[in-house]
Amino acid sequence: MSSSAFRTVPPTADVVIIGGGVMGASTAFHLAEAGVRNIVVIERGELCSGSSGKPIGGVRAQFSDPLNIELGSRSLRAYREFPCRPGADIRLDTVGYLFLLDSEQQVRDFEAGVELQNSLGVANRMIGPEDAQRLCPYISTDGLVAAAYSPADGHARPALVVEGYARAAAQAGVTIVTQTAVAGIDTAGDRVTGVHTSHGRIACGAVICTAGAWSGLIGEMAGVHLPIRPVRRQLAFTAPLTPSAPRIPFTIDFSSSAYFHNSDDGLLFGLADPDEKDGFDTTWTPRWLELFRTVARHRAPALADMKTVGGWAGLYEVTPDHNALIGRCGELPNFLYAAGFSGHGFLQAPAVGEVLRDLYLEREPFTDISPLSADRFRHGAEIRPEAHVV
Repeated sequence: MSSSAFRTVPPTADVVIIGGGVMGASTAFHLAEAGVRNIVVIERGELCSGSSGKPIGGVRAQFSDPLNIELGSRSLRAYREFPCRPGADIRLDTVGYLFLLDSEQQVRDFEAGVELQNSLGVANRMIGPEDAQRLCPYISTDGLVAAAYSPADGHARPALVVEGYARAAAQAGVTIVTQTAVAGIDTAGDRVTGVHTSHGRIACGAVICTAGAWSGLIGEMAGVHLPIRPVRRQLAFTAPLTPSAPRIPFTIDFSSSAYFHNSDDGLLFGLADPDEKDGFDTTWTPRWLELFRTVARHRAPALADMKTVGGWAGLYEVTPDHNALIGRCGELPNFLYAAGFSGHGFLQAPAVGEVLRDLYLEREPFTDISPLSADRFRHGAEIRPEAHVV
């Protein structure tokens, strides 16, 4: 793969993609596949060293917003076809997603979501507590009212996705520059004209910002407001289980955000710590695990005392309405962006790569992406908070 820590960067590019995670790699692949040449991807660390470094990433189309359903569903199809295009095994496991619901209001909200999902061709359904327990024997039905089940969803390996996209992009001529930080962006009039990096300046025809939690900082360099907060999220792995864990869905206690699913030889635990402060710290700490264990003692008692053997910490890139920022800057038409996915970036990356390709080529994307423009927070446009956030 044509990826290295350059002492200098190419002096010119038609497109500079900032960020070498799953969104940048997908965008580079889709642009190169469409015949765009002279593409440079800039990554401050190594490929997949940011949030895309998560060991296992969920993939789903179970959302409350129709655009998220479309992006998730189209990306699921792309992940199923990944062994053929671009050509890589990403260890996709379609175990399904199982949202556990403990109030009538949650049930009504998810029933509305399932009805919308079904209308868009996504075959999800509501099930009762006993059926949920059959799917996931770990759970207790005490206090459980219902569950929402999406059998076609599951999880895959983000590093393998990034590697597959990046390898195919490099084979098509994309230059991937690692260990290179962006230091500034030049503009002239209504155009971006260049990107300053720690290894030199690149004069360019367009910039695409896919820098994850750092996208707000990149936007500031060009005078573009991308309202994104970096928030640490952590997960943990159990010690190997004997006997092996049953194959279970990606299971989420919706009220607490605690979730668990299979890993290589045990289970993976996660939870959104409500006291986590904004910031770029990705140090893994065990404190949040007690919150998970407290939830588990009620919802999945067998998990509460399972030994854990390390974990991972990364950053969510959170927007005010938990929906992504995807679009073209009105003041700088050659500055495009896809960021702020609020935990949904990996599962939407294939479809968003297509969208950015079409925006760059001034083609009509497969769906109207304008509601996700960053301008929605400036102009009083309709804001549609995503409800199915993990």
